[in-house]
Amino acid sequence: MTLPLILLPEVAAALAAGRAVVALESTIITHGMPWPQNVETARAVEAAVREGGAVPATIAILDGAIRVGLDDAALEALGRASHVRKLSRADLAHCLVTGEMGATTVAATMICAHLAGIGVFATGGIGGVHRGAETSFDISADLQELGATPVTVVAAGAKAILDLPKTLEVLETLGVPVIAWQQDDFPAFWSRSSGMRAPMRADDAATVAAAHLMRGRLGLPGGQLVANPIPAEAEVPMEIIDPAIETALAEAEAQGIAAKDVTPFLLDRIVALTGGRSLESNTALILSNVRLGAAIAVELAAQQAAGQAAFTPPPL
Repeated sequence: MTLPLILLPEVAAALAAGRAVVALESTIITHGMPWPQNVETARAVEAAVREGGAVPATIAILDGAIRVGLDDAALEALGRASHVRKLSRADLAHCLVTGEMGATTVAATMICAHLAGIGVFATGGIGGVHRGAETSFDISADLQELGATPVTVVAAGAKAILDLPKTLEVLETLGVPVIAWQQDDFPAFWSRSSGMRAPMRADDAATVAAAHLMRGRLGLPGGQLVANPIPAEAEVPMEIIDPAIETALAEAEAQGIAAKDVTPFLLDRIVALTGGRSLESNTALILSNVRLGAAIAVELAAQQAAGQAAFTPPPL
């Protein structure tokens, strides 16, 4: 059966030629920022990928198909739409058959990127274990996807509204490599350090690309998380962001907000509580992540072209 997969001609041509492609999610557009800043940011992100020598592939569900790469009209329509489903692994298929408009989270973007043959995906921050998960059992599907789908994900760590120690523990249990970029500490989205040491470190894109290919040769499932710290000039100090997070969490609990509604609510409230500073930081960290994603994708394409993916492991 033919997959409901439509590749933008630019993306299809790049993949056919073995050129670098970077997948981009669409919930940042529909649930992360207001219009028109969301579309302006999406275009700036795509431009940054191109400046890095790769082709951007923003992914969304439109008219019953997975669209890998959006033209200007589709991007504008997505940014202006008011009723867009936020899709993860569980509801991706249902959205496709109902014909609804859907924006992909980290998990859904990984699935779609892998179906299209894209090995690198850059985003803002991954989901993880929510605070209080010992009673709510609220754990993002992003973590399971990182353990199952072979895509290298570049993010500014996990969102700081989460329980970061538990998130790292679950990633370890799932066998996901967590690689801090050019530092030893695991970043915390708006802050360069969470105060916790990352399990691994990489200082160049060649190492990340080689590890991606080596996991495939070893037959290991799942991808890699490359945790890229926010640029120092855009960092929000912990003494500012921590009280805002605690206030937002208390408000969410008081209002009974749960499940998929938690993260957008918290991010919106933190924007308000920081006077817009967190939103400015969001844009800076996303741009930083896509630049790194482009560098890794370029290196991955070069290593594949050099035949480093041709090795076949001996039978066990």
